[in-house]
Amino acid sequence: MAVEITGRYIGNLKTELTHGPSGAVIRTAAPVDNQGDGSSFSPTDLAATSLGACMLTLIAIVGEREGIDLTGLSFRLEKHMASNPRRISAVPVTIHMPAGLTPEQRKKLENAALTCPVHKSLAPEIDKPVEFVYADAATSDKMSMAEARRASADLRESLEGKITGDSADLIRETRDA
Repeated sequence: MAVEITGRYIGNLKTELTHGPSGAVIRTAAPVDNQGDGSSFSPTDLAATSLGACMLTLIAIVGEREGIDLTGLSFRLEKHMASNPRRISAVPVTIHMPAGLTPEQRKKLENAALTCPVHKSLAPEIDKPVEFVYADAATSDKMSMAEARRASADLRESLEGKITGDSADLIRETRDA
């Protein structure tokens, strides 16, 4: 299936793009580091952004089919440029996944993201690492750190009664620091 997209130059290093089926219009502007004013997405920004948008779209297709709540689903990416020739060199993507997913759901949604046609279409020499961050994993990691601190404090207290001399002084100094 072909989709027609048209574009026209509107001056000041800007273009206006029209999506044929919907009539939706977006504009691009040359970036500041390439003689533009950076007032909108550059063409290479759109290429990078398409990767994140495509990944989220495929996650949503699977999520809706499976009845998975995707509240909180989002992405963040960075577009890195290289020169000689000027091109996209890397697009690291972080996908923030919703809380409460089972391991099976996580696997299905991650697989959906990684089968994104944009990911498969970008040149192989473009570095495209993808990191999935789970809302509840971050919370449980923080709880684990708090639990580890409590366990460490409990261990120090229990050892203080059994250790004498310089070692006991060192433990007290560590606790008080």
